[in-house]
Amino acid sequence: MGIWQPVFLRTSGAVTIGRPKLVTDLPSLPDTGTAKLSLNLTLTNNTTATHGGKLIISIKPENFAGTPVLFSQPVVVPAGEEKAVDLNADKISQLIIHQPKLWWPNGYGKANLYRIRMQYAEGNTVSDDTTFVFGIRKVASKAETTANGFVRRKFYVNGKEVHLVGGAWVPDMMVNRDSARYDYEMHLCRNANVNLVRIWGGGVTEPDAFWNAADKYGQMVWSDFWITGDTQGEFKGSPDWPLAGNVFIKNVESTIYRIRNHPSLLVWTGGNEGHARKELYDVMRNDIITLDGTRPFIPSSSGFAKLPAGWKGSWPDEMPSGVYSGGPYEWKDPKDYYKLADDAKDWVFKDETGLPSQPPYTTLPKIIPNLVWDTNLPFPLNNSWGYHDAATGAGKYDKYYEEMTKRYGKPSSIVNFSDKMQLMNAVGYQGIFEADGHKLNETGGVMLWKLNAALPSVIWQIYDWYLEPNAGYYTMQNACEPVHIQYNYDNSSIAVINRTHHATGSLTATADIYDINSKLIKSEKVGNVGLAQTGVKEVIQLKDALANTKGVSFVVLNLTNATGKNVSHNVYWLSATDDFTSLNDMKHAQVQGKVIKAEKGVSENKWTMQFTNNSNQLAFFVRPQLMKNGEEVMPSYWTGNYFSLAPRESITVSVSAPVAKLGMVKPTILLEGWNLDKQVITLP
Repeated sequence: MGIWQPVFLRTSGAVTIGRPKLVTDLPSLPDTGTAKLSLNLTLTNNTTATHGGKLIISIKPENFAGTPVLFSQPVVVPAGEEKAVDLNADKISQLIIHQPKLWWPNGYGKANLYRIRMQYAEGNTVSDDTTFVFGIRKVASKAETTANGFVRRKFYVNGKEVHLVGGAWVPDMMVNRDSARYDYEMHLCRNANVNLVRIWGGGVTEPDAFWNAADKYGQMVWSDFWITGDTQGEFKGSPDWPLAGNVFIKNVESTIYRIRNHPSLLVWTGGNEGHARKELYDVMRNDIITLDGTRPFIPSSSGFAKLPAGWKGSWPDEMPSGVYSGGPYEWKDPKDYYKLADDAKDWVFKDETGLPSQPPYTTLPKIIPNLVWDTNLPFPLNNSWGYHDAATGAGKYDKYYEEMTKRYGKPSSIVNFSDKMQLMNAVGYQGIFEADGHKLNETGGVMLWKLNAALPSVIWQIYDWYLEPNAGYYTMQNACEPVHIQYNYDNSSIAVINRTHHATGSLTATADIYDINSKLIKSEKVGNVGLAQTGVKEVIQLKDALANTKGVSFVVLNLTNATGKNVSHNVYWLSATDDFTSLNDMKHAQVQGKVIKAEKGVSENKWTMQFTNNSNQLAFFVRPQLMKNGEEVMPSYWTGNYFSLAPRESITVSVSAPVAKLGMVKPTILLEGWNLDKQVITLP
């Protein structure tokens, strides 16, 4: 059951404010020192008498400290008429904002927000009063043709290129309208270093609570209109759908009016992997230009859906979409993702790829209530799993399962099965985002099918319906961190990735190779590996060292700054034969956890912890959990999880959780790991 929410009624008098459109411009890019705002709205006189009053505008910071702006304009509205009001910076000096606090997407800066309030008053009587939150930012897009003949689209915010990492959003099975849940999910996305959420064209355009949360957490939104090639005739079905074209167009226009002021909205898309019939497509495209006109439009979420001859293309550049769906949607070895990225074909901007994503055992009994093994099927499956997407088809859950047993051995228990599937998730999602990252300046982005779960499921999700992240969530979080160190599967190099618009400063990279018994067999350290700008730098070559290893080896990577602080930590388990069954016999390690800091907040409580491997054995796949009354608190926002620690190595991570979920009970930390004994850590 969702959290109860109050309903606020808006009362108005003789003159009402309608359809406000606020446009923020940065006219001197790349200089962002001055912003110009323009505000258009209609005043409607609902009476038979002329009304002469004033429009009062206030603009003030919403989530930072600053000086508010206040001004008014006299406006006479004739009886029974609508009057358009156009206020802009050329006429009103208060609409020029000097040194504005800009709205940036996650990973590129703060999502600074302002609040505008509009009132129409006659004397001391306020006839109408409305308000909304906005961000000062400017978005743009550019399409370019690559050497392979593919059109690649890139996006820009505030004059800076932004690399899109995120995925598709699908509506909840019960069309959940809970504002708290939207907040939790957008927070989970931000915590995973996601910066783009794509509203899939087979779903719905979400309500205001979704957009408010996206604005707050710096999530850019790619909004498909409600056309999908699966049913509207591009691949199958009939282009006659939707049948009631007039209703479709009214919904398009209503949606543009409703969400056009949200800073999170990056791009309009004509549909998912297809196009509406021409009379609907043309009106949709024209409405976007005339009713919004501040952000790009692309014809479809897939360049594989060819626009018919004579149809107008993207706006404003008239180019093809320059983005590509098509998967793969099943589990792949990381080397396959590197090949796709290196081939520079549809992975110049891949907007749909993903893999089956088995949840951890934590939530498995909720997702599959009947956990009784059918001995005619592989352990621990039964036919009820099929209702939760454990099936063949695009996701190929059966192949995912087979690959798990081939690599890690048959599961010995249902918990062991879940843990081995987390190894599959970790490697799969790491492969997707690191393969894309190693071509950072040559691709527009990579997006998952999909981020969230529409129902309790075992595929295509970084967190499940109960808001429990799987291990792939955390390898995505790690791969997409602002400054990152990684192992490139295509050439065995160690690379440093800078996703930010700033220089990294001086950095030192360390690569250590351990064998299955935690014996150090190679160590390399290179200083002064920082990057002056966004990009990629290969800093260490491990090909020869790895060629001499046998069985399973661990590559432990660390990136530190000039003061010795760890900037990025990353671990790989590698085998030339893809035989990892020796992991089942790893010697036990000892990890100690201690609380460094505890913080109580209004909406969330937070704990910062240090975990130290006190043994001479590598601690593999360490998973701390925030617990309350014997169950994990969900959502919990960890800055790192499912991590591995070399002998004597430490890591500092934090976890926060909503006060509403914690209640009055003092939580604990349950510490588990592949080769650890369980332990409980008391929290202050």
